[in-house]
Amino acid sequence: MSIADNIKSLKKETEADKVILLAVSKTKSVADVQEAYDAGQRLFGENIVQEMVEKHEQLPKDIEWHLIGHLQTNKVKYIAPFVSMIQSVDSLKLLHEINKHAEKAGRVIDCLLQIYIADEETKYGLGLDEAIELLRSDEFAAMNNIRIRGLMGIATNTDNVKQIKEEYYELNTFFEGIKLSYFRKEESFDILSMGMSSDYKLAIEQGSNMVRLGSTIFGGRVIKHWKNN
Repeated sequence: MSIADNIKSLKKETEADKVILLAVSKTKSVADVQEAYDAGQRLFGENIVQEMVEKHEQLPKDIEWHLIGHLQTNKVKYIAPFVSMIQSVDSLKLLHEINKHAEKAGRVIDCLLQIYIADEETKYGLGLDEAIELLRSDEFAAMNNIRIRGLMGIATNTDNVKQIKEEYYELNTFFEGIKLSYFRKEESFDILSMGMSSDYKLAIEQGSNMVRLGSTIFGGRVIKHWKNN
């Protein structure tokens, strides 16, 4: 199936579940992203700042770009003028930097707190207690140019379905608790981003309302640098 066919089929599936489809376009060519765009897709996720900036410059301006990979504080300034959402906020320090550059750009940037749920040391994210500490902090209260829209999590890369379900269930439970405790009056706290190509159906089952799909849309990962695709 073509990229366009995949988009149409997945949109039908996700819309039926009231789930937002984020197309993960990292390593994919501008032509591939354009094909997905022409099929009606507007939300795209990148994990490398330089790649996102270059694609943003070459592609239609109504694309909503989501940063989904680990973000270094010194790279925030490059995406602050246009990024639609930063899904990978994993420290107060990073949030402070996003707020600073959003203010400079005259914007409010939507963010998700990335919560560490996987049984893997290589994954980034805030522990549950760290997320609560961040939300309770005076520094967070003073930030006017960021808006926390919800949580994001990446499950363990395993074939153990029970484990994946439990990790997503835990994050959904935490999301509901955080919403009640800190965002009860804010309807904008409404995104639970869980699930990738390998496990998105399990994630939807456990309450995800945004899935991040790459290979399901674009085919297998290209290892060589995306510019050469």
